[in-house]
Amino acid sequence: MDTTTTLPTHVSTLVVGAGFGGLGMAIKLTERGEKDFLVLERGEDVGGTWRDNTYPGAACDVPSQLYSFSFAPNPTWSRSFSPQPEIQAYLRRVAAEAGVLDRFRFGTSFDAARWDRDEQVWRVETSRGPVTADVLVTASGGLSEPRMPDIDGIDSFLGEIFHSARWNHDYDLAGKRVAVIGTGASAIQIVPEVADQVAHLDVYQRTAPWVMPRRDRAYTALERFGFKHLPGLQKLYRTGIYWGRETFVPGFTVSPRLAAPAKKLALANIEKAITDPRLREQVTPTFEIGCKRILISNDWYPALARDDVDLVTDPIVKVTAGAVVTRDGVEREVDAIIVATGFYTTEQPIAEHIVGRDGQSLARHWAGNGMAAYKGTTINGFPNLFQIVGPNTGLGHSSMVFIIESQLAYILDALRSMRDTDTATVEPRPDAQRAWNDDLQRRLRRTVWNKGGCSSWYLDAHGRNTTLWPRTTFTFRRLLSTFDRDKYLTTARANPARPDADRDADRVEQTA
Repeated sequence: MDTTTTLPTHVSTLVVGAGFGGLGMAIKLTERGEKDFLVLERGEDVGGTWRDNTYPGAACDVPSQLYSFSFAPNPTWSRSFSPQPEIQAYLRRVAAEAGVLDRFRFGTSFDAARWDRDEQVWRVETSRGPVTADVLVTASGGLSEPRMPDIDGIDSFLGEIFHSARWNHDYDLAGKRVAVIGTGASAIQIVPEVADQVAHLDVYQRTAPWVMPRRDRAYTALERFGFKHLPGLQKLYRTGIYWGRETFVPGFTVSPRLAAPAKKLALANIEKAITDPRLREQVTPTFEIGCKRILISNDWYPALARDDVDLVTDPIVKVTAGAVVTRDGVEREVDAIIVATGFYTTEQPIAEHIVGRDGQSLARHWAGNGMAAYKGTTINGFPNLFQIVGPNTGLGHSSMVFIIESQLAYILDALRSMRDTDTATVEPRPDAQRAWNDDLQRRLRRTVWNKGGCSSWYLDAHGRNTTLWPRTTFTFRRLLSTFDRDKYLTTARANPARPDADRDADRVEQTA
């Protein structure tokens, strides 16, 4: 898809990542007439997590109508919850139709970025050489770096082992003894799919999740016709689903008692599929619903109830060359281990490679108190750095695409403001960033995520919730609707740009 082997020496805006965030940024910059930008992507295609997660059964747990750009609706969804191949195909189509792929450099890793105080640019190292940028936008996502479990001896296992996000399609599971470590969002989709293939399956559970029925169905021919020829119909579906999802927020942020109907459905989901009393007890969560991510599945519990599937709740103490050993002393021989233990969410791996104006990496900057940003998008000490899906922008109830579009609007307004006022740098004032995060943590203290009695990937090593947004999504959109320049430290350009078309030299096109 990309044959360019060199990069321009400088771009106005450099974007890292080609998932929903990076693709959306490219489209919106292009719509605004911007040409001097580049998107770096280490993979060979757009899609981000939907390109990488190709495990059996991979599908979205957000309704299809919400899981697309508002400016690029998809009339071809086949189901109410989209499978991975359809989402990836959608992103490819949107990228092609928007005409932005010439601005992407695939197979190019982002290795490091350092702010140059004298030149007021980001000096970026990539696998294809250096490039400087006035503005750096990271859109690497919160589910991009798989987290392997810290288990004694796991590196000594001689069988096949891979993470769910790096599925080995060349390995045949048929007739094998397989272990799945984890019972999160990926595992509950994988286990029912592979149970029919393997000779025996061991599922290792640390904490039982809350699992609701999956209200999934195929769209009728009439619905698909309407989506294609009556755009207002799809918008009506989207609007109804959106507001329905927003009604979940009080159950997370005000009182868990409001989630009682959801809890009842989840318990009924267990009772319907599992008759064994001991297994029922093992799969029944001991914390408030919503404290950890609520999952949806119709076939998770039936899979666990199979005779050739064992749910193991004793903690793993080590892995040997050919087996998994639990604390009770039982050694279970396996041919393959599938690791479904999630991603780095409370630490951004990319943060280790970004160094701000004081010579400190973003990871080091966050080491003391955890991730924090202003409006989940900008960070004091890191001029002209914008993050898409930054700290405290995650959701427990709705579509991240809505959050991403809100951030895109905020970043674009910031770039407009910088251009209109000949501003060289912007970074949030420390007091503004502190006030934003103090308010966030105050609101989070009363939520089910913090008080629900569980340990989750929402909380970092300090016990702070640095991942989730504790209010409605329409509130987030309102708060990011315009760039609030008064909350920022700014510096003027040394040589103000001329107010003519020549100031937008198309440096990227010259190198393509």
